[in-house]
Amino acid sequence: MPYTLVVHIENSDPVVGETEVLPSPSDTMVVIKNPRRLDGKDIHYLAENVLTVYWPIERIHFIEVLSEGEEEEIIGFVRE
Repeated sequence: MPYTLVVHIENSDPVVGETEVLPSPSDTMVVIKNPRRLDGKDIHYLAENVLTVYWPIERIHFIEVLSEGEEEEIIGFVRE
């Protein structure tokens, strides 16, 4: 079951992505598949065709684990 994560990286905007397993306290890297910004746009410092990113845990402030259906509620800057 994939988990949707919001990863808060130091000196950068948060990144949303999926992972198959949640990081454990002994991990040194966090694996994120399909990385994107909170608004769903591409991350400017990654190549367009990147599917998986490994971030070192020392660069991460904290990680939010979203429940199913919560990801759609993140995008709140849409004008109607």
